Amino acid sequence: MIEKLEEIKHRFEEVGQLIVQPDIVTDMEKYGKLNKEYSDLEKIVKVYNAFTDAKSNLQNAKEVLGTEKDPEFREMAKAEIDELEPKIESLEEELKIMLIPKDPNDSKNVILEIRAGTGGDEASIFAGDLFRMYKAFAEDQKWSFSVLNFSEGSAGGYKEIVASVEGVDVYAKLKFESGVHRVQRVPATESQGRVHTSAATVAVLPEAEEVDVELNMGDIRKDTFRASGAGGQHINKTESAVRLTHAPSGLVVECQDGRSQHANYDKALKVLRSRLYEIELQKHNAEISSQRKSMVGSGDRSDKIRTYNYPQGRVTDHRIGLSVFNLPNVMNGDIDEFIEQLRIAENAEIMKEEAE
Repeated sequence: MIEKLEEIKHRFEEVGQLIVQPDIVTDMEKYGKLNKEYSDLEKIVKVYNAFTDAKSNLQNAKEVLGTEKDPEFREMAKAEIDELEPKIESLEEELKIMLIPKDPNDSKNVILEIRAGTGGDEASIFAGDLFRMYKAFAEDQKWSFSVLNFSEGSAGGYKEIVASVEGVDVYAKLKFESGVHRVQRVPATESQGRVHTSAATVAVLPEAEEVDVELNMGDIRKDTFRASGAGGQHINKTESAVRLTHAPSGLVVECQDGRSQHANYDKALKVLRSRLYEIELQKHNAEISSQRKSMVGSGDRSDKIRTYNYPQGRVTDHRIGLSVFNLPNVMNGDIDEFIEQLRIAENAEIMKEEAE
């Protein structure tokens, strides 16, 4: 571990010298990449420096204890040792976690797709509730959140809604949200007052760059149609909405958010590219999951991951057995505890695998 940390420290110093070079400063793409690398390495180097300083101080305190005769000095050395030993242990654990290989998709923006599942009208209403939950969470994170396409439910909510989420480490925080979300409550459409169970499916797709997915434009058929829903007279009178069909995969993507056909085409292409990228990512994750038996990071959309129980005010994540009794806050976007605990669980799985 120390050898790896020394390599990181050396690279940190090297990047620090590179980002002040005139030819780098004028190249915004290179400068941006190096600046991000510098920021990422700096976090590890700061903890590593604290770790080495603490180990050096511990060594000095032990030498004092071994050679010093004065009772007062010996007592001070003992107190310092008692303080430093747990601190070093804690810093070492922190460094182990920091050295876990980072998911290369963590810094990506995402395409968020929410679809009503079993439960009829209530499932659509619940899909709308989940949409508002993620929108509120995105606002708290200072992320950009924009709807790309939607199909409204007959009694409210959405049969399907697709949004683009952009910001810092969006995929890192939302990637564990993929899967089936269940709700248990008395539907507004239920006259008998009985608790029903309905479901909605969430998919979090890392936004793919052109270099991630090579698209043959000859494989894509473009159709235009009139947009529906909010947007005034203009949006309903022009064929601004776009539908793309990818022949090899059979994937169909629609976008009707933008006022112009060109804007909708670009957004639809972004969604299509991300869906194709996710197909490959799912294959990769399935291989990892079969090796690691991961309950956290597989992101299989068929997995039931969370239940929102309204009568008891409880939200339970089934992957890590975590239940919280603050359902109203969760539905208002307070999902930080789930995200943090899922991240810790995945790190623990990886560390356990590496130790075997």
